[in-house]
Amino acid sequence: MELGLYTFADVSPEPGADSIGAHQRLRNLIEEIELADQVGLDVFGLGEHHRPDYAASAPVVALAAAAERTKRIRLTSAVTVLSSDDPVRVFQQFATLDQLSGGRAEIMAGRGSFIESFPLFGYNLEDYDELFAEKLDLLLALRDSERVTWSGTHRAPINDRGVYPRPYQDKLPIWIAIGGTPQSAARAGVLGLPLALAIIGGEPARFAPLFDLYSEAARRGGQNPAKLATSINVHGFVGETTEQAADDFYLPQAEVMNRIGRERGWGPTSRAHFDQSRSPQGALFVGNPEVVAEKIVAQHKIFNNDRFLLQMAIGLMPHDKIMKAIELYGTKVAPLVRKELAPAKPVETTVPTA
Repeated sequence: MELGLYTFADVSPEPGADSIGAHQRLRNLIEEIELADQVGLDVFGLGEHHRPDYAASAPVVALAAAAERTKRIRLTSAVTVLSSDDPVRVFQQFATLDQLSGGRAEIMAGRGSFIESFPLFGYNLEDYDELFAEKLDLLLALRDSERVTWSGTHRAPINDRGVYPRPYQDKLPIWIAIGGTPQSAARAGVLGLPLALAIIGGEPARFAPLFDLYSEAARRGGQNPAKLATSINVHGFVGETTEQAADDFYLPQAEVMNRIGRERGWGPTSRAHFDQSRSPQGALFVGNPEVVAEKIVAQHKIFNNDRFLLQMAIGLMPHDKIMKAIELYGTKVAPLVRKELAPAKPVETTVPTA
């Protein structure tokens, strides 16, 4: 199973003595990706938001900078808000990243958990679902063929035009990212695309039927489910001790969840709720390396996922604590998980000779 990280490059929404702005946060981000590569993690994802509390409105630019400082880690969006973007430019940008990185780029496409990009780029929210379906169709056409003829409702047609550069890889990997919508899981299965499921609350086991639906939709669509990859993307933090990890992560994570919750009408979170969520059945992966590794393995038994992405850099978490947590994740957690999930070696038997 691949192990990795993702973030949205949080910044201070309000100026103040302890605030961090886009310049410093983006510089810190490159250091975090570089360290993740050095400690042997497999994937780093960067989300796209168009809000004052996040610096990552153009993830591919930051990922391109990281490509020059890394050697092996895969670099993906998490996610690209495809509904409000131009699939041609998305493909060209990630194909360029793929060339720069020597074949390490991926696109994780989604409809977006916020809506700011729709009015910003001139799209109608009433077309939310139709925009994503149509633009995904075009993006896949661009992936599959150098020259494209295509027409749709929300974009001018393309008549036998070439799109360049082509990626370094034979086919640029395109994942579908969802937040729990069954229709989205089914669509990914029918199209034969890998699926990333974000779980930021509740009991993760309750989301397992979405992967069952995904596999069934793949079979019905003529795809081979055994060839399709899945990921779970979650919140969490690794510390030297479980108590230290919980104390470090609670305030930044709670501030973000409460801020978003006020916008969406959620009730406020609390330390008691946080502590419940980091229990073995909860959605938060917070603790010392052994605790986090044990929970990753336990969830893998439920989901049989091919990838696990952890969001540790959430809110205004200090950079030095993020760096230490990445070090622990790569050098302590990852070896424990890989050892536990390694295929069993066949037992050698000796055949007696006459």
